[in-house]
Amino acid sequence: MPHLVPLQFLDSGQRARIDQLLGRPDEIHRLEEMGMRVGRDIEMVRPGSPCIIKLDGTRLAFRNDDSFSVLVRVGEAG
Repeated sequence: MPHLVPLQFLDSGQRARIDQLLGRPDEIHRLEEMGMRVGRDIEMVRPGSPCIIKLDGTRLAFRNDDSFSVLVRVGEAG
């Protein structure tokens, strides 16, 4: 059964589906502008800070930031 974890806990090569975006409205809006939307599949390319993920063939880098959080469901990505 898929379980919910913060994005930064994924291992390299692990796939997941975005379940929740948590944070201030302006931060969530910025994530959504980059394509990070609920229901989208991602793959962790490199964990750590910055972590690098793959989203629709594009690589995005995120630094650890307590002001927002991306929660994903492991095992649901297609």
